[in-house]
Amino acid sequence: MYAQGTTMPREGGDDWSGAQLVREVFLKEEPLVPSLEGIGSWRSSPAAKMPSPQAVTSGPELHSPKEPVEPQTPARGTRRASSGDAWPSLGTFWWAFSRTSQRASGRTPEEELGLLRRSSRRFLLQSLRRAPDASPAAHPCQDTTAPGHSSEVPSTVMDGVSQQSPTGMGPEELETEAGRSVADLIAERQLLAAFKQLQRLEARLAAEKASHTFEQDPTGFARRAMDLCLHYDGLAAEIAAVVQETLGPDGVDAATLAELAQVVRAEEEAHPTPPADGDFLGTPRRWRGHWEDAVRRSAQRRVQQAGAGEAPRAAHGASGLARLLAELGGLIRRDLQKVQLEVQPAYAAAGFPAWEAYLRAYHSAAAQRLLELARHARGCEQLYTLLDWAANVYGSPNFLGAPDLTLSTEPLPALLAPEVWARLESDYASLLETKIVSCFDRILQEEQSRWAAAKAPDILQGRYHTPLSIDVHMLVAEHVKAAGAISAELEATTSRICARALGLFVPRFEKAFLESEAVNAPHLGANINACEELRTCLLARFPGTFVELEKPLVAATCIFQKRLLQGLQCDVQPLFRTLCTKIWLTQDTLQPLMDKVVAFTRHLEHVAPPLGQETLQEVHRYVVREYLAQALRPRERFQGDERKAGSQKMGLDAQAISNTFQGLGSEATWLGQAIPCVADILGETYKDDIQLHLEKLIRSYPDIRQDHVLAILTLRRLGRRRNRRLLQHAQDLLKAAATADGSGTSGRRVLFEEIEVSTSVDMLITCI
Repeated sequence: MYAQGTTMPREGGDDWSGAQLVREVFLKEEPLVPSLEGIGSWRSSPAAKMPSPQAVTSGPELHSPKEPVEPQTPARGTRRASSGDAWPSLGTFWWAFSRTSQRASGRTPEEELGLLRRSSRRFLLQSLRRAPDASPAAHPCQDTTAPGHSSEVPSTVMDGVSQQSPTGMGPEELETEAGRSVADLIAERQLLAAFKQLQRLEARLAAEKASHTFEQDPTGFARRAMDLCLHYDGLAAEIAAVVQETLGPDGVDAATLAELAQVVRAEEEAHPTPPADGDFLGTPRRWRGHWEDAVRRSAQRRVQQAGAGEAPRAAHGASGLARLLAELGGLIRRDLQKVQLEVQPAYAAAGFPAWEAYLRAYHSAAAQRLLELARHARGCEQLYTLLDWAANVYGSPNFLGAPDLTLSTEPLPALLAPEVWARLESDYASLLETKIVSCFDRILQEEQSRWAAAKAPDILQGRYHTPLSIDVHMLVAEHVKAAGAISAELEATTSRICARALGLFVPRFEKAFLESEAVNAPHLGANINACEELRTCLLARFPGTFVELEKPLVAATCIFQKRLLQGLQCDVQPLFRTLCTKIWLTQDTLQPLMDKVVAFTRHLEHVAPPLGQETLQEVHRYVVREYLAQALRPRERFQGDERKAGSQKMGLDAQAISNTFQGLGSEATWLGQAIPCVADILGETYKDDIQLHLEKLIRSYPDIRQDHVLAILTLRRLGRRRNRRLLQHAQDLLKAAATADGSGTSGRRVLFEEIEVSTSVDMLITCI
């Protein structure tokens, strides 16, 4: 039972000091501890400079400056310390304890005192509500935090407590057989010996409680329980300090690590389950969970130290972020290698899974650090640097630098959550699209600068060459390959971005070139080669994504080919006007024309073979077509001997044209019969054979029309009946050819269809 006049602690009294709670509960007994202000003033007083706690003599207790000093009245059931075994108050113990804890934790004195005050408050609120003979209470200083959460405890016990204990516990209870206190054992990191001594003290306190020793002295029980709790907390804090120093520059020896594991195992064996009666004595202290928390805090602290000098936004760009990540990866690699090779064997003797705990702690700390960096990442390069480090550096099986060291025997969670990874990829793709468009703009500007320089394109491996195709290939391949190193999804997205950007670039490039002053045969040939290389190579390498590019590339190639032919036509078109004239009968007017054609076809030798051959055949077809157009629309009419001479001259010209293009490599052999057939019809003396020549012409060139036949017969000047019979026969042949061919043409073999003939009086007479 509580002493007469005891009042219960108030709810929500978080701002009460330990002395205030004790005074409230125990009729204003002497305070267990001074308030924070009192401790601060006491530590600055002359009493704080005493050489050792043993010099303390009986006298008035220390109080907070805010509290009046009251006479010292010993509580009922307590015993005063004589001059022979004078023990300081718990305030003295508390001061020594907090001063020692600063050594390991690095906290300020005010922070340590705040932690101790919260620990005592929790004890007082839970333990002093009932007398020892009442129903059991919860552990006064048991950490109610679930494993995985850090509890605020002092970091170690200092030497100043080595020979002292609070009032109510004799020196023999805190000293070992060698005369060293539990605090000394903890400070010397003899953790197992300290725990065994505390276990004996806990058992003795439980026995005395069961024997109702403290029935008339609840304050004495409270003091001894607080002392036990503080030493347990000090031992737990020392365990955390060992963990913090394990991967530090000095490290911790293997014996200490092994002893730490033994202490945790011993505590679990000593307190396997909570007591059935709910008593706080013997309650499990969950040191394994606190050890894991300490491992997590240690990993997080060390990971946060990596690249601490860098700005949060990695303001130095992708290179600065890359250096930071390289430092982070090196730190994680070195620490985990040390854990695997040195720390884990020390823990393994006690069956402690140190490797998995450290691995998951560093994995979680790296994920948190990477997420912080991702929030501040700006620009396409920084986002890619983050994604690449996560996927290819940290995610590499050789990350730890040795083939026999693996990250985990069990799958770890993703370094970045799927939604975070998807967001980073999406942001990267958006920025990449803008970057690729700007890259194509620079490629176009470089091409325009070369056009303005009026410099002929280079000839590489026998072909006109422009850097356009190489620049585009490198741009696409570089980004697609880089994205493929991250993920297949990002690779597909990047391919689509490149294809879309290239599809918009080709028409812009075509228009810019045709509007420039560099439109000539060499540049046209170089651009034709570039379009063909892009079409064949990109479609072969990315068959699914770049298939839509074939249409704009083929269209651009055709336009460049037509413009190439237009240049030839402008040069040779005037020379066709002298054909089929009386001057033509006596002079070789075809040779100058063919000389220009041969000079032009020299450029086609530097065009890619499929397109060069295709263009050469177009030139061949153009020459034959224009020759026939001049023959079917003669400026002068031939009769008698002139017609026969003209027929012979046409035969010679046809042979010269055929030989020339055959020497140039034209494969359009189907054009060789057109001019000779017309010449045979004009020069045939046996009129019945004209029908045979006409049949050969219609079968060879099914695109011929009736007006073409009429124009040929007009040149021949046959009789009315024969003309009518030949026209009817030709009409029947044309209908049969149209029915057999469907469209009236045979593939791309179009010749007469593009020849326009005008209706003249002679043609009308021939028809009549």
